[in-house]
Amino acid sequence: MSLYYDAVNILTSPSPTGGSFKSRIYNERGIKANPAQIYALIIEASKWDTFLKEVIENAGILKLEPKLTPLLALLLVYDHLLAKKGIAAPSSHPIRQAIERHKTRLKGEFIKARVRRGCASIEQLKDAVQKEKQPQGSVAAIYPRWVRINNVRTTAEKQFDTTFASYKRVDSLTELVVKDDTKRMYIDPHIPDLVAVPPGVDFTASTAYKNGEIILQDKASCFPAYLLFGQGEVWDGGDLVDGCAAPGNKTTHLASLLCKKDTKKRNGPKRRIISMDASQVRAKTLQKMVSTAGADHFVTVLPGQDFLALDPLDARFEEVSGLLLDPSCSGSGIIGRDEVPKLVLPVSPAEERKKQGKKRKRGQDVQPEVAVNKATSATDENEMASTHLDLERLTKLSNLQTRIVEHAMAFPAATRITYSTCSIHLIENESVVSRLLASEVAKRRGWRVMRRDEQPEGLRAWRHRGVRTENQSADGSPAQDGVQTSEVKVDLSDEDLEGCLRCWAGDAEGTGGFFVAGFVRDETQSDELEGPQEVHEDQDENGVEDEDEDEWSGFSD
Repeated sequence: MSLYYDAVNILTSPSPTGGSFKSRIYNERGIKANPAQIYALIIEASKWDTFLKEVIENAGILKLEPKLTPLLALLLVYDHLLAKKGIAAPSSHPIRQAIERHKTRLKGEFIKARVRRGCASIEQLKDAVQKEKQPQGSVAAIYPRWVRINNVRTTAEKQFDTTFASYKRVDSLTELVVKDDTKRMYIDPHIPDLVAVPPGVDFTASTAYKNGEIILQDKASCFPAYLLFGQGEVWDGGDLVDGCAAPGNKTTHLASLLCKKDTKKRNGPKRRIISMDASQVRAKTLQKMVSTAGADHFVTVLPGQDFLALDPLDARFEEVSGLLLDPSCSGSGIIGRDEVPKLVLPVSPAEERKKQGKKRKRGQDVQPEVAVNKATSATDENEMASTHLDLERLTKLSNLQTRIVEHAMAFPAATRITYSTCSIHLIENESVVSRLLASEVAKRRGWRVMRRDEQPEGLRAWRHRGVRTENQSADGSPAQDGVQTSEVKVDLSDEDLEGCLRCWAGDAEGTGGFFVAGFVRDETQSDELEGPQEVHEDQDENGVEDEDEDEWSGFSD
């Protein structure tokens, strides 16, 4: 069956396209099997790879079945031992027969490996394997299901009495993953009305989700809208613009914040939100989300509208004082983005002979039963191309991001702007901030970074701030061990860096990589002598299409 061969090809062939690993499978034209099956097989097998490596090596099937590669064997043995329906191939198929010829031996080694770990059930065994895969001394990152309560349609108090009535409140994210039957929730201390529940909890069938009372939105992506509001609990400015809005989580978060303290919620807030996306298709998703969130009576969606093509002097925007900008970026901070699972593979007979030969030359005794020290991965074995974006591409993205924020700075009544990316690269983050502060429009109109003490109380307490330097490899990606690097540095003051907020994947905060900075207009620093002027003539030189959103699969960033 093509499922296993397609999975092997996906893992061992460089991809010419960007996007998430899942989207690349769905967009791959050369596959015959169902993309969902391929993705599920690879992801599930990657959770068991070290255990399956042990079973396959001890069973010795690679020596007995020369047509099986280590990767193909691992995928087949996963389905044979752990999938409910077994190997997805006819009983007469050669690759299925190559595994089932040794089913007694494989089953025996499976049981031995389970007994060695003292596990009575498959669930216990799965937990034990995951702990083994975790580096010694490290703390496992927790990525909970983040749920934002939508104040346009409800309140936190109502949701705690209904949707979360059966949940027990805990004081840390680590308590969410305790293995028992208790439902747990964690109320976030940084973003109002944001709740975390254990990963995997599904709210899509709930009444609250269907009615738009709760929205699934990652914590980091809640930062831009909340930061735009500054110190005040209510918005004290004019109209708001979300310039790169699809799928709509940040637009609806703005709407929720506008309604949070509004005592006349039935009529909606006094201020409008103007939301847009350059893609007509994505704009339909945006409009659907705005409608579901109950905000379409004060949110105007401009479908297919490129923010850079707007005229800041247009009468529609004369009262716009706040702009939220989350433009195209590398997506390097998104969890799982561009990360092909690295499967730890059993050692092939050829590799084993090679290792034994090296040991003999050194006068060492050969001990076949000893586990191989260095794990071999599918990507290492097949020399997969790096999935990092190159420096040229990052530079083009950085140029576009800078132009977009400069354009926002030219809006006549604008006093606050937030700029954000889901990138970890300094060139897309602090470097853009530095370029913006040095720009003609920022100096002329008095734009500066929003200080930490001017930020909302919750974000003021956020500990991760901007960075001044980054070690980069030749392709522009953050440095890896053993790779020759150069240091990249930005010219920002300590106060400016304190005004920038960073999120890092893999820590205890439960977020992916993210960056956000706020800008405020300080007329005492303004050099402006004339009315606002359009500062961009060329919008095509470095323009790029937004690649950060995969096919929409629900209201979640």
